Amino acid sequence: MIVTSADVVPGQNVQVLGLVRGNIVTSRHIGRDMMAGMKELVGGEIKSYTEMTDQARTVAESRMIAEAERIGADAIVAMRFSSGSINPGTIEMLAYGTAVKFV
Repeated sequence: MIVTSADVVPGQNVQVLGLVRGNIVTSRHIGRDMMAGMKELVGGEIKSYTEMTDQARTVAESRMIAEAERIGADAIVAMRFSSGSINPGTIEMLAYGTAVKFV
């Protein structure tokens, strides 16, 4: 499966199958929050949050790819990530793009 943030796959004619997406909502861990609070005082990267965000991106992208495969796509173009908070202490990660089939 080709996944690209570009709007086209060079050299390929495509049929647009539609929007595909994958998402995850995850929450912070109290241990992470305590360490993050300490890190905020001294500055620097909060590695546990970086890891949580990276894992959420991976899950969301995998779910998006699974949806594209289910509808017979060869690629996903114009792929993007979006994130937000549903409730305090949570993060939603959304991966989305346009599923296409090569013709």
